[in-house]
Amino acid sequence: MTNADGSAGRDRDGAGRARSARPRDGLGRPLAYGAQGVPRQPEGVVRAPRETVAEAQALLDAGRPFHAHEVFEDAWKSGPEDERTLWRGLAQLAVGLTHAARGNAVGGARLLRRGAGAVEEWERGRGEDRPYGMDLAGIVRWGRELAGRVEEGAGPVDAMAEAPRLGA
Repeated sequence: MTNADGSAGRDRDGAGRARSARPRDGLGRPLAYGAQGVPRQPEGVVRAPRETVAEAQALLDAGRPFHAHEVFEDAWKSGPEDERTLWRGLAQLAVGLTHAARGNAVGGARLLRRGAGAVEEWERGRGEDRPYGMDLAGIVRWGRELAGRVEEGAGPVDAMAEAPRLGA
């Protein structure tokens, strides 16, 4: 394999961490080398919380929950310790939608429920149901309802049509 810089060996980022140079589709699935893929989300971006919500919502609305998950993951990893459960739960919900859209009912339902539980846990612990303009109770309901439909055999879901509304 040839790296992006022309060198041979495993593809690595500037810090030496392994990364996949393969293009990916809108649901984050790897495509063949040389195929036209969807641009990946940059990793490790520190955003203000409302920027995170706005960018993730735009990606969800575009049917790209895998990419929204990466935005939430950045907030989870870079945000304050007392908000990590919230951002991790939102990332799990986005990954759950990704799996449901790929046709993975078991994994999709499991992650949707896990994410809903994490968001609900954070909301109860903080007593704050609308941080950064998000409707946490609505997000939790959405995740659990979609998990139930996915488990009942709804088949792959349309990620764009099923995207949650993060705000009221």
